[in-house]
Amino acid sequence: MLARSALITRGPIARAADLRALGVRERELTRAVRAGEVLRLRQGIYALPDVPVAFRHATAHGGVPGCAEAARLHGLWVLDGAADHVWMGDRGAPHGSCAAAAASAGSPACRLHWDEGLAVIGELPPVQNVLLQMSRCESEEAFFAAYESALRLSKISPGGIAWLWRRLPVRMRWMLDIARSDADSGLESLVRLRLHLLGISVRTQFSIRGVGEVDILIGDRLLIECDGRENHEREQQRHKDVRRDAAAAALGFETLRFDYALIVHDWCRVEAAIIAKIEARAHLRTPPPGIRRRNRQVIRSDRGVATRDAPRPARTV
Repeated sequence: MLARSALITRGPIARAADLRALGVRERELTRAVRAGEVLRLRQGIYALPDVPVAFRHATAHGGVPGCAEAARLHGLWVLDGAADHVWMGDRGAPHGSCAAAAASAGSPACRLHWDEGLAVIGELPPVQNVLLQMSRCESEEAFFAAYESALRLSKISPGGIAWLWRRLPVRMRWMLDIARSDADSGLESLVRLRLHLLGISVRTQFSIRGVGEVDILIGDRLLIECDGRENHEREQQRHKDVRRDAAAAALGFETLRFDYALIVHDWCRVEAAIIAKIEARAHLRTPPPGIRRRNRQVIRSDRGVATRDAPRPARTV
């Protein structure tokens, strides 16, 4: 059997023993490697040429991709996490340059993760392991966004959540309690977490007739929309967003729309804008102090239709 065909059948990465069990001879493996049809990642480990670089790197050192890189490969939303992190499981030993990197304190070349579980060549760590690794390497915000992404994509089971909670540092467990499974993107998770730390309560994925689902609602009428990296690169999407904002304005809502760069790299500006609106009571149905608005209530009688002012009770956030 051809080595490439065997790898397609067995998986993108396999041990020589597994390939031999499928009928691949040693001579065929040598030929396939020389022809560039198959990669030899390390002694006794072979892969297809299109296997992700993260898997090549990790396999060459005796493990599998870990931390933020593994989260990306799982399809989770990741906030610019570091690459070259390898999960070794809870047994085994590093190979090659990773061993030297591990022995060199503070070396950024290759970070090894040793936590509960068996690292299987060619497979990703369970999502709960990936999140635990991120809690040790990435910021709390990056961890929270990835965790909410896992909830939304149903990538972590109730058992996995319990496993993670027991192993998380006590100071981080509160984030599991406030996490939701309806966050549309990691940007929304970041904004909600930051507003929570400011003491601002919000509702998420709030549905408004004539507008649709909005990312975040503060109070009665202040909408926060979080645009991903690609939104403003598509003119059609931008036009759709502007129409939504106009429809919301016609219903009495105010919209603050922020993109990836503002939320991630210029949060102070975002925070100042939101707080200014709240201080002006723009999130409430009642008008700000010093501004008189007439709320006209229709009154029907036998003599026709009339209107009068109808005050509304004030509400807080």
